[in-house]
Amino acid sequence: MAKEDNALSIGEIRDKRRCRLLKGLNVKESVGVEIGPLCWPLVRRSDAGEIIYVDHTDTPHLRQKYKDDPHLDVNEIVDVDAVWGRNTLHEAIRGRYVDYVVASHVVEHVPDLVTWLRELGAVLKPTGEVRLVVPDRRYTFDYFRRESRLPEVLASYIARARVPQPYSLLDHCLSAAEVSTQEAWQKRIDPHSVRRHHTWQGALHLARDAFENGTYHDVHCWVFTPRSFAKLIADLCEMELIDFACEDFCDTMRNDIEFSVVMRRSRDSQYIAESWRRMERHASDVTPAVPFWRTHRKLRELCSGQDDSKSPQRVCGQRSELDPVTAIKLPPDFNEQEYLAVNTDVAAAGVDAGQHYLQYGWREGRALRRSPESHAAPAAVAPAAVATETR
Repeated sequence: MAKEDNALSIGEIRDKRRCRLLKGLNVKESVGVEIGPLCWPLVRRSDAGEIIYVDHTDTPHLRQKYKDDPHLDVNEIVDVDAVWGRNTLHEAIRGRYVDYVVASHVVEHVPDLVTWLRELGAVLKPTGEVRLVVPDRRYTFDYFRRESRLPEVLASYIARARVPQPYSLLDHCLSAAEVSTQEAWQKRIDPHSVRRHHTWQGALHLARDAFENGTYHDVHCWVFTPRSFAKLIADLCEMELIDFACEDFCDTMRNDIEFSVVMRRSRDSQYIAESWRRMERHASDVTPAVPFWRTHRKLRELCSGQDDSKSPQRVCGQRSELDPVTAIKLPPDFNEQEYLAVNTDVAAAGVDAGQHYLQYGWREGRALRRSPESHAAPAAVAPAAVATETR
């Protein structure tokens, strides 16, 4: 919580945070997905054109899971619209494409980071955005953990991990501790002065259970600072595993525990790389662990807001020549015959339905099938145009 927020009520603090994190996003005229909202959705149904709440299980099971948690009221847990488990996110939301995806304090929990990010990208429209809110390990119980590295992320991707891997469980359980955010912002914390969440015996037990039985134990699989997040995502983009650019980010605010990032797919690899380099340059590494940290922090505060070089180059919701031109994959339940029936110009051109949708139909917002309300096909693009595009 930022220092100036101390006099505000919890509701006012949440509203202020919501406005900051959703800035520039026209939720009233958009369709969006929020992952893991629990009791505190960033996008409220009353504020949105349409919001699809997604979680790993349905509402009754969430209420049962959190019934003994003193930090939340289970009766306030939102009604979950789609369950994302062993299915894909696109399957969970029934093949729809959305204008945005938001997830607050979720990304650090996912066992397979690469596949998770790819699935977010697969449900976006060409101008769609992903907005993530991420805990900064320097001010949380992850204080004594090291930032996650590329080999660990790739190992989980290769394994298509469905549960946290032993190394994530061990790193979490051996290092997680009761850390005061206020103290972390003010001084170095002695590792011997805090209570650990687990014993080493407990850490080994959980890791063995996950390895031998595939049991899911909920931990922070990944640990980030703003800089390490930017570096890691840049590496994944350079490897062409994902194609997200950083459109904007908000650094961790004083006495707070989280940073946020706005991501959007792009076809321009140079633009993608520079966007993450920009975030890495502008993210502050000023902490009590850095020499002369108080002086550096003061200089950062004085200079904040004066440099606009990290401003987004694409306008939220508006098309750009930087946007991707192809879908990541065909939507679930794609049917070639139905696609050709509703897009008669494509059928007349004699082109492959799947390839046409991936390369053109997705970007053009083509219908996948006839609407149940009408058997009439939508107005078709001139066959000559289709033939020109698909050569």
